[in-house]
Amino acid sequence: MLKGLGGLGDMAKMMKAAKEMQEKVGQLQEDLNVITVIGESGAGLVKATATAKGELTGLEIDPSIFVPSEKEVAEDLILAAIKDAQAKAVERSQEEMRKLTEGMGLPADMKLPF
Repeated sequence: MLKGLGGLGDMAKMMKAAKEMQEKVGQLQEDLNVITVIGESGAGLVKATATAKGELTGLEIDPSIFVPSEKEVAEDLILAAIKDAQAKAVERSQEEMRKLTEGMGLPADMKLPF
């Protein structure tokens, strides 16, 4: 491509690869908004749905947990389901980023975006 210009040809390749990587990371960030995870607690009595970015999008609660004398239990179950969904979101996000970096020939533990 830029034969005879020394290291400029390599620089052009590196710039192109960096641009491709930036585009793929951008697309992944968009994808993380539509990938969903579900956190659960109380053997499924409470389910929290979140995007892979950790944004809570839904909460499903079995009505059987609404006993006035068990208010604290219900609150704990809800909180546990939300925390589980958030933990799964972080896990899924890292998994998707790992797939991206490995697909580009980068080390699996490389942190992107920089």
